[in-house]
Amino acid sequence: MGTSLSTWKAILRFIAGQPHRLRGMQLVKRWHGTPVGRPSRVESDEDRRTPNPVRDYFDLHAEGPGMQKWRHYFDVYHRHLGKFVGRNPVVVEVGVESGGSLAMWRHYFGPGCRVHGIDIDPECIESQGPDIAIHIGDQADRAMWKRFREAVPQVDILIDDGGHTALQQRVTVEEMLPHLRPGGVYICEDVHGIGNRFAEFACALGHGLNDYGFTSDPSVEDTERTPFQAAIHSLHWYPFMVVIEKHASVPQPLRAPARGSRWLHPD
Repeated sequence: MGTSLSTWKAILRFIAGQPHRLRGMQLVKRWHGTPVGRPSRVESDEDRRTPNPVRDYFDLHAEGPGMQKWRHYFDVYHRHLGKFVGRNPVVVEVGVESGGSLAMWRHYFGPGCRVHGIDIDPECIESQGPDIAIHIGDQADRAMWKRFREAVPQVDILIDDGGHTALQQRVTVEEMLPHLRPGGVYICEDVHGIGNRFAEFACALGHGLNDYGFTSDPSVEDTERTPFQAAIHSLHWYPFMVVIEKHASVPQPLRAPARGSRWLHPD
């Protein structure tokens, strides 16, 4: 089967975009910040005034199953996942290890939350407990995900803290992002390094949000959403982390209506 015309166009756009990616990388490398309004000191944990129960749980966890998280992740968690607190979400975390974070999610979201941990190590089954189920399997195995979707037909949140290879992360997105319920949130952690292959994959998803085609209307620029735009609300980038949010309801077409009576260049 030959390569389709749309695929060739996408390849050509990628090649044409290389100089712009290079310019962006150069800006990152030479960045010195802006003197005006620059913070005068390094922020400490004591400077944080916004309550964050998931961070508080982590800070107080001295005994029991271990867990390790980049500290800035907790602000991201609470920003994107706080809406699920007390709403009985179904949570999936890829990467169980000692199981400490599974209990953290159960505590954070409250009674009624159901947590599913996925890990390739059979010993992780020891982390199973009340409202916490453990599934043993390889996140790069599509057959495993098929079995998981059949067993867990509804998922609200997926946190990928698993094997951290681009292949594993990409397969997990492909198999599970469409499976998340409306309003669901997908988090991929530990996306490290410039040129990271999963980051490039996620950038392509961002390009998908920018897809457009205008329809004719004398007063309104109007475009129907693509199937991807109709499902995906937004992508968010943080150091070492990508967050994908799905629409909670059917979104309206993309519109840019004109207002006002005076125009510099009237049609």
